[in-house]
This record gives sequence, structure tokens and C-alpha cells, in this order.
Amino acid sequence: MHADNKALSIHKNHLNNIGMYLTKEIKEEIFAKHGKGKNDSGTAEAQIALFTHRITHLTEHLKKNRKDYNTERSLVKLVGKRRDLLDYLIKKDILRYRAIIKELDLRK
Repeated sequence: MHADNKALSIHKNHLNNIGMYLTKEIKEEIFAKHGKGKNDSGTAEAQIALFTHRITHLTEHLKKNRKDYNTERSLVKLVGKRRDLLDYLIKKDILRYRAIIKELDLRK
């Protein structure tokens, strides 16, 4: 039992050193800014903003860890999901699409 506690404490310390890049507070802030409220995680705009936050984080990670192919694959899948949501918004409401593109500065 003592060995399990030691392993658990090492694991917790390891997580504390890394830190979480996407905390509950950050999600609520993203949803409040781009969604209808801080608990609104369902609108396309809120999802696109969340995906964009995660994409920028993974991109920075891959700049430091070029051979992390699992993260690279996750990034490609995430970009595809964001693209699908953006395509949905184009069909559904072009004004919402233009607003989120401008807000997140997605087009260079």
C-alpha cells in the first residue's frame, strides 16, 4: 500500500510541474467570450474557439518536439474537426462564420 501512495504522489507532482494548459476556468472564459454563456459548450463558435486554443497549444508543443507523431496526428484531426465546423457555419449562417473568422484571426 505504501508503494501505491508513493507512485500516486510522484504522478501528482509530475502533473503539477507540467501544469494543465486547458483548465476549467479557461474553458469557461472561452465559452463566455465566444458562446452564449460560460456553460455554453455546444454552439459552433464556442467549439471552434476551443479547438483553436488547443491547436495553438499543440502547435507550440510540436515546435519543441518535432518527432512527437502522436501529437501531430491529433493536431491534424483537430484541424479537420475545426474545418468541418467552419464549413457547417458557412452553410448555416455566413455572418456568424465571418464574425468568428475575424474574432479568432484564422485567415492570414
